[in-house]
Amino acid sequence: MIQDVAARLAEICGAAHVRDAGPDDEVAAAAPRWVAAPGTASATAEVLRLCADRDLTLIPRGSGSKLDWWTPPSYVDIVLDTSRLAGVWHRPPGSRTVRVGAGTPLHTAQQAVGRAGWRMPLDPPSASATVGGIVATDETGPLSHRHGPPCRHVTGVDYVDAAGRLVRAASETDDAGDEPPQLLCGSQGALAVLVAATVRLQPVPADRRWVRRTVHTPLEVRDLVGELTVDGLHPVAVELDLPAHAARTVRPSQVPPGGQLAVLFEGEPGLNRQRAGRAAALLGGDAVDTARPPVWWRRYPFTASDIALRLDVPAAHLHAAIYAVRDAVGAPIGVRGSVGTGLVHAVLPGSTTPERVAETLATVRSVLLARSGSCVVLTAPAEVRQAVDIWGHRPGLPRLLELKQRFDPQHRLAPGRFTGGS
Repeated sequence: MIQDVAARLAEICGAAHVRDAGPDDEVAAAAPRWVAAPGTASATAEVLRLCADRDLTLIPRGSGSKLDWWTPPSYVDIVLDTSRLAGVWHRPPGSRTVRVGAGTPLHTAQQAVGRAGWRMPLDPPSASATVGGIVATDETGPLSHRHGPPCRHVTGVDYVDAAGRLVRAASETDDAGDEPPQLLCGSQGALAVLVAATVRLQPVPADRRWVRRTVHTPLEVRDLVGELTVDGLHPVAVELDLPAHAARTVRPSQVPPGGQLAVLFEGEPGLNRQRAGRAAALLGGDAVDTARPPVWWRRYPFTASDIALRLDVPAAHLHAAIYAVRDAVGAPIGVRGSVGTGLVHAVLPGSTTPERVAETLATVRSVLLARSGSCVVLTAPAEVRQAVDIWGHRPGLPRLLELKQRFDPQHRLAPGRFTGGS
């Protein structure tokens, strides 16, 4: 049977685009058997039909930048490489959307639409991210403060379902949470295989200015962000970088190292400079207005060897979540992310024991539960993943399980990867 599957994959994708999987193809330590890269939507559908016929499991992969996030799959036979499902297709004159192949790197798509003066309002920290990977994980960046997450800008999807049917679906309204374009956003490839996405465009801003200021505590950050809101400056992004060393104890005569708050403004040059100047005056301290982003902008604070927690809480309560993590760990921790929306990443040393991580999660989640927040383990060593609850309390879990059953009743797509481990 194994040789027969490999031969059939070669017939569908071409022999040059099918191979035995190796160590670099592992998904959160789970080892697949084959890697297949179909070149068309119809070939992708044939691969899914083969999986249905032979009861094989499959995980879609773009650049692989987020393949080790969240829970490992319970089992995987085929990694479906979407790199050949790439392209930026012609859009009708006057249209403010563009259709992009799932395997297209975001930077390639942005260059293509940028030549006509447009951009997609997507800016995730994963430098190699593909459009399909961004949609599948709903990966946000600084621009989400003003423009919202990627799923807000996806108006249509081409996808192959678990039975191998190719479907094209569009949102009928701007608030279409129960339609496929929004249902597939953030589904981690566990509901269907995304082939292409239609994404809204916006004009490239004429001017961009960053205001940067040194900060030392989460409470100070909360107060400063609140000032920006009250003053009605309407920043495009509000980001924080508070490294672990920023919280270390220093002597009174020393200047504490601190972290950095960075605020982005976009628009017509004259008015934009005025807003940035007002923001710098409002923030005070050492605030400076500059045309360059800080070096940490659009970069995750963790490495592959770290334990990364994603904190998501209303912005007014974010400081409480950060303090809760620090107190539970008993040591300074690094934090970076979009404080204006309350979505940040906290970093624990990879050497932290599973027992300590579990205790930290229990403490932090109890603080967040009363504040309508959540704490998810994004990535961690295998022994930590196996010992802790990756997701925590998920109020919408019954609805998510119903979606999984509806789209993939045999659990062939990314089994175990969906929210809640389904």
